[in-house]
Amino acid sequence: MRRRIRSRIRSRISLRTAAAAGGIVLAAAAAMTGPATASPGAAGPRAAAGSSGPADAASSQRALDVEYFTGPGAHPRHTEVPAATPERLARAARSLSAKETAADGEVASLIGNGTTADKLDVVFIGDGYTAGQQADFQADARSKWDQMSAVEPYASYKDLFNVWTVDAVSNQSGVSGDPSRDVVKDTALGSYFWCDDIERLLCVDTAKVESYAAKAPEADLVVVLGNSTKYGGAGYTLTSQVGYDGIATASSDHADSDQIAVHETGHSLGKLADEYFYPEYGTYTGAEPDEGNATKLTAGQMTAQQKKWYRWIGQTSPDGGTVGAYEGGRYYPKGMNRPTDNSIMRTLGREFSLPGREAMIAGFNRHASVLSSRTATTTALKRSAGIQVSVPKSASLKWYVDGAEVTAANGKKSVTPATLGVPSDGATHTVTAKATDGTNAVKDPALRKLLTDSRTWKVTN
Repeated sequence: MRRRIRSRIRSRISLRTAAAAGGIVLAAAAAMTGPATASPGAAGPRAAAGSSGPADAASSQRALDVEYFTGPGAHPRHTEVPAATPERLARAARSLSAKETAADGEVASLIGNGTTADKLDVVFIGDGYTAGQQADFQADARSKWDQMSAVEPYASYKDLFNVWTVDAVSNQSGVSGDPSRDVVKDTALGSYFWCDDIERLLCVDTAKVESYAAKAPEADLVVVLGNSTKYGGAGYTLTSQVGYDGIATASSDHADSDQIAVHETGHSLGKLADEYFYPEYGTYTGAEPDEGNATKLTAGQMTAQQKKWYRWIGQTSPDGGTVGAYEGGRYYPKGMNRPTDNSIMRTLGREFSLPGREAMIAGFNRHASVLSSRTATTTALKRSAGIQVSVPKSASLKWYVDGAEVTAANGKKSVTPATLGVPSDGATHTVTAKATDGTNAVKDPALRKLLTDSRTWKVTN
């Protein structure tokens, strides 16, 4: 879990809070020494600049941990923001018309590669799109996913994802705080720049996001697109009742904002730590961290003890350089090491490191299966019935009839029992498809075992 940054606190902290906010359970933990920092001019935990106070007293007691992004190619930062929408924005809202209400919350499948049980489901929700701009939102969501999925290891595993959109109808087009901080727009999710007095921090009403995400089937990842050309975004640390971990916000029409969402999925899917650091934090003296890309150990110690990313040490990493133990990470400049000099978990616009890629593949396979099929296994098939399966490009595919391999069919994603050689003898037979992902991006034997799956169908004449 990412560490919550708090300003002006020098003593060692152990803090855990949980609060229900519009159906969202929020949790954050911290154990650190030294003060946190924000960008110049940014303050610590407080109401957002320009607000006259939160919408209600209970909301004023809640704060959310967010990661924000000062610019393309920059190191991210952390701060805390109010959970409630600032009053000056909330009071601008009006009710939707009957026509707008009818369009609000409509769910569409942007990319459908299989059942929700077999795939990782990404949900895009737009903010600042009017009823007449929902087609624009659909196009923006597709464009943003194309950008995200061009980054490895997404690019090699596109078939593992379903992508959904949920239409959130706004009364006005655009996002509050764009182009200037005094601009107020009436939008469905209450998105606004200048959150916490930071221009490029794009905050959102997380309770409203939850209500829209719940309309989509089994959301695993949630990305909110603000209808804007301005660079900005945020990554929220939270766990929803719907089941997704975290929310990434990004501008719809900025060419580099997709990197924000990719970085955030490094946390939610890869369970990776941030690899940047704050000089004020000094030396880390705590326990060995859980995240797979942060360690107190040197390269030699990892190899000797066979821990962390020892299998990758010495290999050339796609983010540049050689995998080793680079000092600084997880917010500490000393006493904490990261796998490479500059991966996407440190600086936007970079690639995942080799250990990072492996962690992401593990995350993909927590939600998706290496073998999926829309052909149900619960009902017996006829010999003439079609069976279709889906596997990643790096996976091998084999077919079996009654346990015997049918080598001539290996690699085929569409077969019938008859073409596999199931006899017409009145007996019940079985057809099995088995897939094994042999990617060289995985070295962990325990993970390798999870990259094999199979499906079996009964066949009757």
